[in-house]
Amino acid sequence: MDRLRVLLADDHAVLREGLRLLVEAQPDMEVVAQAGGGREAVQLVERLRPDVVVMDVSMPDLDGAEATERLHASCPEVRVLALTRHADQGYLRRLLRAGATGYVLKKSAAEALVGAIRTVGDGGTWIDPALAGALVSHLLAAPQAEPGEAPHRADLSQREEQVLRLVAWGQSNKEIAAKLGLSVKTVESYKATAQEKLQLRCRTDIVRYALARKWLSDDQGPE
Repeated sequence: MDRLRVLLADDHAVLREGLRLLVEAQPDMEVVAQAGGGREAVQLVERLRPDVVVMDVSMPDLDGAEATERLHASCPEVRVLALTRHADQGYLRRLLRAGATGYVLKKSAAEALVGAIRTVGDGGTWIDPALAGALVSHLLAAPQAEPGEAPHRADLSQREEQVLRLVAWGQSNKEIAAKLGLSVKTVESYKATAQEKLQLRCRTDIVRYALARKWLSDDQGPE
């Protein structure tokens, strides 16, 4: 029987080891590699072409959504299962738009994670039950925008706009957190929510939006 080839991407070594033991205890799975950051994950996936990547959302150098988007473009046959502590609809929708085919919370039972890997590896989509109902309700209730319609900046809170401006200027989540007196996780949350509101999938989209709003002119630089 062919076994599912799984790559684990998470910046916490202890968690990766726990995931490795869980996956390799399954008769139909094997771990082919581990990565401690998003950029390393992309490089390993492009070289090894696993069946499934279990991708942490919050990682250094390249976050899970950006890494997923790159893999969706370069290795569309590889399935990405996002693994995160964030039970936030903004993170979920951003990862799905980036190309993930599954989203599971870290607090879920081990059996749920194993089932999610099998479902995604078999070509299906798996959304954590804690989020699935709210996602369906959101999709049913959300008004459909006209093609090409650009969201207005007023949709952003003041803090979301601050974070997005600094991202557009090329600052890292850590630099933004220090500048605004926030935690890195809080910055990531503001960034994800802003991207969701404006339907911006990656940093390039953020820069384009910033250019359209004239945020990148010399007199609009980061304070």
